[in-house]
Amino acid sequence: MILLAKIALGLTGTMALATMYAFREGTIRVDVDEHHAGGSHVHVWVPAAVVPMALHFVPDDKLQQAENHAEEWLPIVRAAVDSLKDHPDADFVEVQDGHQHVHVQTQGGRIRVDVTDVDEEVHVACPISTIEDVANQIGARSPHL
Repeated sequence: MILLAKIALGLTGTMALATMYAFREGTIRVDVDEHHAGGSHVHVWVPAAVVPMALHFVPDDKLQQAENHAEEWLPIVRAAVDSLKDHPDADFVEVQDGHQHVHVQTQGGRIRVDVTDVDEEVHVACPISTIEDVANQIGARSPHL
């Protein structure tokens, strides 16, 4: 009986550590709500640490295509990430046009994009550290970046 308790405690501890590791950088959140009849409601929350790990499972030819497209933008992404880390809470864009509202900001180490309209709302939040990790992984694979 004590052996089973020790095994259960070990498994519980391992699960707790794995969960803490997966959520150490926070979550990437995408929420889409359509307010009209029959509208969809999509809410996706993914541990941010999963995204850089998932790049290891992308087929090489697809990843090479992504790298080719990202090549000219990677220095800009890196400069933007460095700047965003220096300004942890800042508003970048806020546009109000009638019933439409768009707000882009950094808040608590995340970049947030919030779009509100009469018919729908879209909210996206991603940790800046995740953007930096992905840019660094792509740059490390490319010989001239």
